[in-house]
Amino acid sequence: MPMLKKTPVGFDEASPPHRFVAELLAEADIQLGGERPWDLQLKAPGVIDSALSRGNLGFGESYMKGEWDAERLDELFYRLMRAQLGQRIKPTQLAYHSLRSRLINRQTAKRAWEVGEKHYDLGNDFYAAMLDPRMTYTCGYWKNAQTLEEAQETQEAKLDLICRKLQLKPGMRVLDIGCGWGSFMAYAAEHYGVECVGLTISKEQAEFGQRLLKRGLPVEFRLQDYRNESERFDRIASIGMFEHVGHKNYREYMSVANRCLKDDGLFLLHTIGKNLSNTVTDPWIDKYIFPNGELPTLGQIAAAAEALFVVEDVHNFGADYDRTLMAWHHNFETHWQTFKAQFGERFYRMWRYYLLMCEGAFRARELHLWQLVLSKQGVVGGYSRVS
Repeated sequence: MPMLKKTPVGFDEASPPHRFVAELLAEADIQLGGERPWDLQLKAPGVIDSALSRGNLGFGESYMKGEWDAERLDELFYRLMRAQLGQRIKPTQLAYHSLRSRLINRQTAKRAWEVGEKHYDLGNDFYAAMLDPRMTYTCGYWKNAQTLEEAQETQEAKLDLICRKLQLKPGMRVLDIGCGWGSFMAYAAEHYGVECVGLTISKEQAEFGQRLLKRGLPVEFRLQDYRNESERFDRIASIGMFEHVGHKNYREYMSVANRCLKDDGLFLLHTIGKNLSNTVTDPWIDKYIFPNGELPTLGQIAAAAEALFVVEDVHNFGADYDRTLMAWHHNFETHWQTFKAQFGERFYRMWRYYLLMCEGAFRARELHLWQLVLSKQGVVGGYSRVS
């Protein structure tokens, strides 16, 4: 006797909205109540209506409440994004979010500190458990690595790649705009003999920086917004910070980098990017993970750099972020019991949703990781590509 398929909780197959969603999901090879790891399991009513009216904000909040699940969230989101289903659903609430993003400068000097307080100040112990020993919170470079056990090596490879692209030499002074926990500065100081100054808007990161000073490394952490920097440097690196700048400030950001870079210097910009300029920040990510964040397109970066910099090199290794996020998620799950009492179940589901949704987005090639090398006047004879 054939098994009857169980109707998902709260799903009315006769309802036009529910039938519409089921048909859309079928285009991405996703079933409601299916048996495959990426199929959507509804556990409470209202999930479909919330997703249709509020987009990923409603969908994500439903997941945080435990109202739906999927064994492989990364594969679910990969299929949703690869099929570009998000472009077929336009929740009414997104119109307000889009208008607000376009009219208001959400990345002013005052607002810039919000992401530090909400995201990066969760605690150094928490990030130490999830990241590599150097606390590198950006994409690894997986060219010569394949397994999760080699994830640490990918971060070392990425840091060395940046140093080589910047053509660092002993005695140079380097500015790191958005220095995180100082992984690049420590690596560059140890292996290339340079002095580094890092800018951060996170008190936790600045406190962590004191540990590097105690090791005798020539690094300095400055708890300040990038707009307040005026010292000149031989080289500038900005690794995973441009995502917090915002399109209304791209030109000012480039002007600050131009002001702080010596005429014969090099500037490396490492940033996550997107394909379309007319899309706004995901409202769930904006509310729960990176407040006031915004991803650029290559066109927006080039326009902001016009007449200030010559683009010497562009390198896209965004596919490596899929594996980097996989390693972070593995570490997060491994160490969760240590933080369970502190953060609770809702945070656990929120953080899984964040990591695995982003993993799916990079796998679907919705998101990218770009490294651009820029100079002020053009490198005489041309810039030699490093890989």
